[in-house]
Amino acid sequence: MPIEILNYFYSFSLNMQKRFLNLLLFLSISLFIVNCANRGTPQGGEKDIVPPKIVKSIPENYSTNFKGDEIRIYFDEYIKIKDIGKQLIISPPMNTPPNITPLGAASKYIKIQIYDTLQPNTTYAFNFGNSIVDNNEENPFTYYRYVFSTGDYIDSLTVKGRIKDALAMEADNFVSVMLYEANENYNDSLVYKEKPKYVTNTLDSVTNFSIENVKAGKYVLLALKDENNDNKFQQKADKIGFYESIIEVPTTESYDLSLFAEAIDYEAKKPRLISGEKIVFGFSGEYRTMKINVLSNTPNTFEARVMKDPVADSLYYFYNPKLEVDSLVFKVSNKKTVDTFTVKIKDNKKDSLLVNTEPRGAIGYEQDFKITANIPFKSFNKRKVTILDKDSLNVEFASTYDTLSNSYSLKFKKTEENQYKIQVLPEALIDFFGNKNDTLNYNLRTERISSYGNLRVQLENAVYPVIVQLTDDKGVVKHELYAKENEPIDFVNLKPNTFNLRVIFDSNGNGVYDPGSFLKRQQSERVSYSSKPVEIRAGWDEITPFNLEK
Repeated sequence: MPIEILNYFYSFSLNMQKRFLNLLLFLSISLFIVNCANRGTPQGGEKDIVPPKIVKSIPENYSTNFKGDEIRIYFDEYIKIKDIGKQLIISPPMNTPPNITPLGAASKYIKIQIYDTLQPNTTYAFNFGNSIVDNNEENPFTYYRYVFSTGDYIDSLTVKGRIKDALAMEADNFVSVMLYEANENYNDSLVYKEKPKYVTNTLDSVTNFSIENVKAGKYVLLALKDENNDNKFQQKADKIGFYESIIEVPTTESYDLSLFAEAIDYEAKKPRLISGEKIVFGFSGEYRTMKINVLSNTPNTFEARVMKDPVADSLYYFYNPKLEVDSLVFKVSNKKTVDTFTVKIKDNKKDSLLVNTEPRGAIGYEQDFKITANIPFKSFNKRKVTILDKDSLNVEFASTYDTLSNSYSLKFKKTEENQYKIQVLPEALIDFFGNKNDTLNYNLRTERISSYGNLRVQLENAVYPVIVQLTDDKGVVKHELYAKENEPIDFVNLKPNTFNLRVIFDSNGNGVYDPGSFLKRQQSERVSYSSKPVEIRAGWDEITPFNLEK
């Protein structure tokens, strides 16, 4: 074979080897890159569900004779701290909160920097709740507690129990449960001013509580729905629950605490002129016994009327005639509380009369037609009001007036699938300033009786009187009846819906639910819920027995 042909095949073979080697190198690099990519993405394998683990703590958890001001907790992977403001519970509470880092950023350790002066011979517990999670999948390291003692031993006693709501079906979450030392320094006002000796929190998952690492002794036990997380009771914002007696630790008893919102203490707010001859008097607490009297000199023709804002905690004081004065002085009294206020008077424009009515469209068989206004009514001429049905027949009605709400209620008998035309002629309504209405026309209708349902509640083991209520899932009362003796309780002509049935034991017979009072050591009136919701169906008569025995 000629030498040129041999050289050709030799060169060809070398080129093929190089191409083959380059191909192998390319495939190897590609596989390496793909493999690396798979390690860093969730598609490459099973999802990580393992929470982080603690490698070590400095000082060790459950250390005694703690003297330092810094704690470090190390983990086997990168972690984050979430929602620590709600989740972290420190018991006993510290006056100066510790600095905990890092927050939100990934790290392999948590550092707790203590700035407070620690109490001697005291066991401290840091309960992190569900705030510690791993960096990637956020698997929580649940309910981790770091405990140390400034003394020779760790306090190990426990107080347990359950939280419920005095009025609502379900208790709130994130309820703080507290122990105050029942010693010579304790008085009930401390819950408003000072932090407790021990505290825990139900967090967002349970209504049971457990206060751990408690020292033997006597304590006052209470619970707070602590809205601003300051471990102090603020009546206007917080719910409270308390155990009636002092408890002694150690104990094996389980304690039930009922949360309630106290009736707000009465307080008068500084009044002010908001329009011509109209002054607003703000308040908190009970207003029905408020009295507003003018102390300034006024003419013999001076008149005044008071009505309540339908929503806000305010009373509107209207006076007539217009006074040429710089200010008016008022005495505002409510039982034993008396305040004196001065209101500057300006030449403001009076409000125009605005008339509102309800309902509109459909009206229930048991429902009244209400007429309200933004200025107190002075007179109502019933003869200038007519109600006609669909056959143009006159329908008789009765009227009642509520001064505080400034509302006239027109009560009349209604029949099935009827239409009603209500006409209010001019000057039927005259307000406090002499304003008069124009002609007002309203159209109402009733639905078929078969589109409603009826409910009879048969109470067993009731202690009368009681308030029987049908509420929605949020606890809003939709229908209510009052019973003074053992007889069937009939809710008639109800729109189809599902309700919760509850009974309030009206122990003082005043017709309303009365919450408890911490300072009076008084629990709320007893409330019982039916175990099952009540379903109202169109055209059905439902009979529901309700056994109230505990």
